[in-house]
Amino acid sequence: MMHYKCRQSFYPSSNIKRFEVPENKVPWDIEYPEYKPAQHTASVLKDKPWADPEIGEPSFEPKWNSLDKNVNRKSFTEDYIINENGYPLNPVGRTGITGRGLLGRWGPNHAADSIVTRWKRLSSGALKVNECTNKPILQFVAIQRQDSGEWAIPGGMIDPGETVSATLKREFMEEAMNALEKDNTSREELERSLKEFFEKGEEIYEGYVDDPRNTDNAWMETVALNFHDEDGSIVGQITLIAGDDARNVKWLDIDGKLNLYANHSEFIKKTVQKRNAHW
Repeated sequence: MMHYKCRQSFYPSSNIKRFEVPENKVPWDIEYPEYKPAQHTASVLKDKPWADPEIGEPSFEPKWNSLDKNVNRKSFTEDYIINENGYPLNPVGRTGITGRGLLGRWGPNHAADSIVTRWKRLSSGALKVNECTNKPILQFVAIQRQDSGEWAIPGGMIDPGETVSATLKREFMEEAMNALEKDNTSREELERSLKEFFEKGEEIYEGYVDDPRNTDNAWMETVALNFHDEDGSIVGQITLIAGDDARNVKWLDIDGKLNLYANHSEFIKKTVQKRNAHW
């Protein structure tokens, strides 16, 4: 595995430049004596109840590579290394910056992503087929992120003790289905109609995310599930309205030219392969 988006130039929402890490110097087992990255932990994390304290504080005794009370510090990849100073090391390698950056947890920060799909249809109701591949076109619910403006899969951080399915439903409602009263549908009614839908997800990916917020000591991992609305009668019929965490939301046609946030394009490609759709 190699990461790219977390080695690019300046760290998000800061003027801090990452130390340059050539691809052949990313792995920790490769000597890189010149490596002197800047340290950065965003001030917005200070004293937040959901964020870890600084390493070295007497009250902070994390149980690395395990379930630490209700905080999951296990990685989907493998057991990560703790260096001589007590800091966890990114399992993929160097990123050009140390600290936590914008991430709340040292080590893995667990998220969940919901790939909600439907078939693109003609006005007659027939499936829209791509002329080149002769395969039906799949659409997915995409949100435009507030921070970077990039299009992404709806998702969010898993709260302590929360199940993946609960996270996915909550985040999808918050990011893609805001202001539901405009559909003349109460939130309670929508919760009931979506409950079964969000219990039938198919796992697409579980592992490390090449997220631009990653650092040498904190990184994103996710579980991505596909929720497919085969006939478009469930989420396919509900007006999508962006919530506070997103600039915009829409059904986006899927093809091989997609350029999405982090490595979300990889998740979409795996979904297309599962559905035997156009790419």
